[in-house]
Amino acid sequence: MSHSPDVLWTPSTDRIDRANLTAFAADAPVDLPRGADGSFDDRALWRWSVDDLPGFWAHVWRWCGVVASEQPTAIMGDPAMPGTTWFEGARLNYAENLLRGDRDRLAVISAAEGRQTRRFTVGDLRRDVARVQASLVAMGVGRGDRVCGFVPNTVESLVAMLATTALGAIWSSTSPDFGAQGVVDRFAQIEPTVLVVADGYRYGGRTHGLQEKVSDVVAALPGLSHLVVIDFAGVGLTVDGPTVHGWDDLLADGPDEPDFVQVPADHPLFVMYSSGTTGVPKSIVHGHGGTLVKHLVEHKLSTDLHPGDVLSWFTTCGWMMWNWLASALASEVTIVLYDGSPTEPDAGALWRQAAEFGVTHFGTSPKFLSACEKLDMVPKEEADLSALRAIMSSGAPLNPEQFDWVYANVADDVTLASISGGTDIIGCFAGGVPTKPVRRGELQGLGLGMKVEAWDDQGRPLPPGEKGELVCTLPFPSMPVGFWNDPDGSRYRAAYFAEHPGVWTHGDFIELRPEGGVVIHGRSDTTLNPGGVRIGTAEIYRAIEPMAEIADGIVVGRTHDGDVEVVLCVVLAAGATLDEELIGRIRKTIRTTATPRHVPAHVFAVPAIPYTISGKKVEKAVRRVIEGDRVDNTDAMTNPEALEAFRHLFG
Repeated sequence: MSHSPDVLWTPSTDRIDRANLTAFAADAPVDLPRGADGSFDDRALWRWSVDDLPGFWAHVWRWCGVVASEQPTAIMGDPAMPGTTWFEGARLNYAENLLRGDRDRLAVISAAEGRQTRRFTVGDLRRDVARVQASLVAMGVGRGDRVCGFVPNTVESLVAMLATTALGAIWSSTSPDFGAQGVVDRFAQIEPTVLVVADGYRYGGRTHGLQEKVSDVVAALPGLSHLVVIDFAGVGLTVDGPTVHGWDDLLADGPDEPDFVQVPADHPLFVMYSSGTTGVPKSIVHGHGGTLVKHLVEHKLSTDLHPGDVLSWFTTCGWMMWNWLASALASEVTIVLYDGSPTEPDAGALWRQAAEFGVTHFGTSPKFLSACEKLDMVPKEEADLSALRAIMSSGAPLNPEQFDWVYANVADDVTLASISGGTDIIGCFAGGVPTKPVRRGELQGLGLGMKVEAWDDQGRPLPPGEKGELVCTLPFPSMPVGFWNDPDGSRYRAAYFAEHPGVWTHGDFIELRPEGGVVIHGRSDTTLNPGGVRIGTAEIYRAIEPMAEIADGIVVGRTHDGDVEVVLCVVLAAGATLDEELIGRIRKTIRTTATPRHVPAHVFAVPAIPYTISGKKVEKAVRRVIEGDRVDNTDAMTNPEALEAFRHLFG
């Protein structure tokens, strides 16, 4: 293998030999070349995976042992995007695949601020899922109905999701730090029959009750019939309207084995949500087969999860990484669910937790690693991390210096996998390759089965080493089944295929490296990404527009210290002054209306907001100016001179 100066870690021969990727390549129905050390050529494997999509995904289905009552009669239909069908004729259930295996195997470790750690076997989960499923049936929930969760990241939320999807019903969730309007903007679109909530949650040593939020959400969901309340914070909750059920009552009695309703591969499984950049968030529908198979590839092959491994990822139920984490149960590993602050009581908490639980694969974000670094923390001195084999990071690209910090301060014999994808595909375009070296500042490689290229503004593929728009030129199983309430598919096509018809355009700037690695240079659209959680500008605009002191505003993301911070620039109404009092009210309003992640790191006053001739705010151009880049195309702006005010905001 290459040992160029930018290589920070190289897997041992033993690791390569034991990797799932090696076994998968050896069993492939094609002869794949090997390197000088006997390992399979990972780039040759990737080329086969995109050159023969039916052959590759058929091998994935067989090799990963997908549980299905009926096997597919065809792996994929028409290859044109959008509209490709996958695993035609198959009948399966996502939840059944997650709850397979030894009933005595430890499946979940559930931890949270202010609560005792609880452990659940596969058998425990199957029993609880069966009883909650029976309760949902008694509430009238059936195939295709929606069950929503306004819930913390805890085992009850996982059980509710599995019980819902075992029924062939559809699950959708947000986290308790969302404002009521943000929850309504999402759930009202899909009209749930049942809403699962917690009475409150703890974060940073404080208890946050949800009485007011839940009441507001329930009042805005007129079709809601039942409310299920998890006693999570011990503060209680009383709501008028729907029939209210306590979580413990659902578990009190019933069957011990779930009934896994068999559905087609494209049957709706989850409804996820776009960031709300241009209005109310889009409701993105993902299916049973595509979600499961995509996650199996990423867990078994890209992450190298083996039965008995322990996977943790700091996430909430409002981020796709929660769904991704849950799916790892299909690889027969133990998953860690944690709800609370990652720095409570201090920044060593998650590292000590990893040691206590024997975590082998630790999922985090650049923001958390940066916080540890700023505190001069040395995690390997804080806790025994000898079980770790992989550290993974998502939400934003790791910067090169963070690669250095991890290997110097966390562990020197781990795969460090920065991964990149999105809610839109409920998975990754690029990420880990456990059989190849880790290079400083790079994602290790493109995802298997993902025909990703970097294109210029004219839609031409760029050679390695040049930055371009991330596009995917061939279909993949975890493409959305569609958008909710989009019967003709027009909104779906407009979201991903308007710029390049027949080609998925994702909204990232990407650079493919000659050695096969990938560098993500940030967003090419207006989505914000603070702390690794994608949010949209429209939700911030909706919060500030009613404020009398603000005449107009624009919000962008600014790359800073390995993360993205939210920058809000406002045009003040006559007589208003942007003092600390007004800035405080702006931030409080945004926090209350949207979520804490929407709160801007910086608020500035500017004389004018630049607009296009068609009346759209030019967020992309403002972000480029703030970050010191040139804006070449100003012809479509009515007032390009307004950009000058943004050029020196940060010195």
